[in-house]
Amino acid sequence: MANEKEKRKGRYAVDYGILSLLPPIVAVVLAIKSKNVIFSLFCGGFTGALILCMWNPFAAVKSMIGDYFFIQLTDSYNAGVIVLVIFIGGFIKLMEKSGGAQAFAKGVHKVINTKLKAQLCAWLGGILIFFSDLGTPLLVGPVFRPLFDKLKVSREKLAWILDSTSSPVAILVPFIGWGVYIMGLIQSEFANLGVAESDYTTFVQAIPFQIYSILAIIMIPLVAVTKKDFSQMRKAELQAQKNPVPEEMEDHYVPEVDEKGYSLGNAKPIMVLLPIITVFVVLFVNLVPLGFPFKKVDGNTFRVALTMGYFLASLVLMAMILLFKVKNAHDTFKIYVDGMKGMTDVAITLVLAWSLGTMISNLGTAEFIINFLKKANFATGLIPAFIFLFGTFVSFSTGSSWGTFAIMMPLAIPMANAFGIPYAICVGAVLSGGLFGDHCSPISDTTILSSTGAGCDLVDHVKTQLPYACVNGVIAFVSFILAGFTRSPLCVVFAVVVLLLCMFAWNKAENGKAANE
Repeated sequence: MANEKEKRKGRYAVDYGILSLLPPIVAVVLAIKSKNVIFSLFCGGFTGALILCMWNPFAAVKSMIGDYFFIQLTDSYNAGVIVLVIFIGGFIKLMEKSGGAQAFAKGVHKVINTKLKAQLCAWLGGILIFFSDLGTPLLVGPVFRPLFDKLKVSREKLAWILDSTSSPVAILVPFIGWGVYIMGLIQSEFANLGVAESDYTTFVQAIPFQIYSILAIIMIPLVAVTKKDFSQMRKAELQAQKNPVPEEMEDHYVPEVDEKGYSLGNAKPIMVLLPIITVFVVLFVNLVPLGFPFKKVDGNTFRVALTMGYFLASLVLMAMILLFKVKNAHDTFKIYVDGMKGMTDVAITLVLAWSLGTMISNLGTAEFIINFLKKANFATGLIPAFIFLFGTFVSFSTGSSWGTFAIMMPLAIPMANAFGIPYAICVGAVLSGGLFGDHCSPISDTTILSSTGAGCDLVDHVKTQLPYACVNGVIAFVSFILAGFTRSPLCVVFAVVVLLLCMFAWNKAENGKAANE
């Protein structure tokens, strides 16, 4: 323990000064220019390794591989996240290709028969799949896509609902992967600072300050009930009215059947419901004896249970695909393996993001920013808003909210400690900024997965979601200014009230415009 303390004290023995800002800047600039988050994070990390290795490129490559990539992969938490992501990929691909979503949509059409019901049910579905941000768009999306097509609700609207109920919901829950990951970052910084604070308590206290997430979730039913879409989303909804109902959703549609009797037409609604129920049952059977969901569950235990749930759900779905003669065994297994392979990019992004975050911490970037702000006499009350804006910029540029948290947490928590700001406010600012930028970024994994799950063009999804995200982002920014000076969790109430007033004003303006016409 003594050695660890000495190591922390000597971590910033070399003052890298303004050079400590170079790795995140390189990552951000390249992300904007190349639109390739993997390339950008790699270059940012390599820049950091060059600085730490005194500009020796050979030593930098060796350090990146041995001191960062290998270390990140051998970490039990990181390895667990990567394995979980791979199993999710296989399950989601099976769900997409099973034909169960179309069967489910036809089965529930008599009940979910209006646009309002469809949007609210998709919203509730996204909230219920709270345990997986990656699972939400690729699980809920294919289920509701045929229903939205039949009711002529735009796929862009579905993509927005998916994006706004994936990360924003998952990030509010302390006992799932997101919460465990964030608490790990928080605890790491507390250890570096020698602060005797609880990562769990800090996370829970930060929930009211996750203002952007709360606004994103609330906005969906507000828009659905008032029926007042605006900007590009309004155009998408008008276009959806002109789109024909897909042939496979027509009552007279007859799917093709091969010589052995295999056909997507054999799919049943139970092929959607039973696998999802399996995930829930396996998760709860494993975790309820440990106090879940009311107590914090060990991160590794949770990941094992969730991975097990997705694996068994995949087996159940494969069995039903074969039982109902939807596809043969060879094609079914190939779909599952292809889905696992499809998560390679996500796994690589996570390793690079974790590595870059560690490098930024080792370079003492937080200390440099803190000293600069102190010398500039920066108003303490504006620091949470500054953290929110900076986090937004990083997240938008890198397309990775998790990577942003890894970059920003080593900056925000030392700043909170140095300026005497409650940790919960600065943590909330990091999380809100990370999600706001993530929602606006065309290279974000959740943005890409949401457009994929909804079956709409990525650029169209970004264009239609951006105005909604910006409304919530501006409100969140103002709220963090208020939080910085008042330090009250009631700032989230202020944010919600402002959003309600904005929707009311929009409705009134639309009604007035209609009356004049």
